[in-house]
Amino acid sequence: MTQERKADFGFGCMRLPVLQADQPDSFDYEKINRLFDRFLEKGFTYFDTAYTYHGYHGEEAVRKALTERHPRDSFQLATKLPLRDFKDAEDLDRIFHEQLTHCGVEYFDYYLLHNMGTNVYEKCKTYDAFGFVARKKAEGKIRQVGMSFHDTPELLDEILSQYGAVLDFIQLQINYMDWEQPNDNGQFFQPGGVLPQSFPEARQGWRLRRLRPV
Repeated sequence: MTQERKADFGFGCMRLPVLQADQPDSFDYEKINRLFDRFLEKGFTYFDTAYTYHGYHGEEAVRKALTERHPRDSFQLATKLPLRDFKDAEDLDRIFHEQLTHCGVEYFDYYLLHNMGTNVYEKCKTYDAFGFVARKKAEGKIRQVGMSFHDTPELLDEILSQYGAVLDFIQLQINYMDWEQPNDNGQFFQPGGVLPQSFPEARQGWRLRRLRPV
């Protein structure tokens, strides 16, 4: 895994403001535009979306609110390959090119294998998903290859032993409220953990604003 300093704070686009709660693609662009603009004004640049967000329309919202309104070199964009959705090797390429169109970009700064776990790992090996993202990086379509991981340290150790050379970073879902719980990914950061380079993603992050020093 390569060593590169990641953004200190990212804008997650999993739950963007909408006009109607029961319509995930009824985006409130006036509010989204203000949020994105404010984020950039404060000096942050990292935006994280995915193929499946907002009923498979989240990437299009990012295009309209971000990539069509700001210079490409003013932000870093991450999206993800939906490991549960692709059917075969040809499908990997179809989805990837759809994502480039959805986001309105020619390359992704960060591209992740999304929600890696035991339920999709064998499929990823069968259809060479790791090789696919490595080839897209070699073509200049991806700057940094990553993986969002939601499983056991044992599986992560196996993946790193087999495909660690492909991965530049790993994104984990961290619950700061239960850091030492055995089912929480915080364990990967304990002494003897397996991660030399990681990108934490807060779970229950909305509760952080309620924390007070003790």
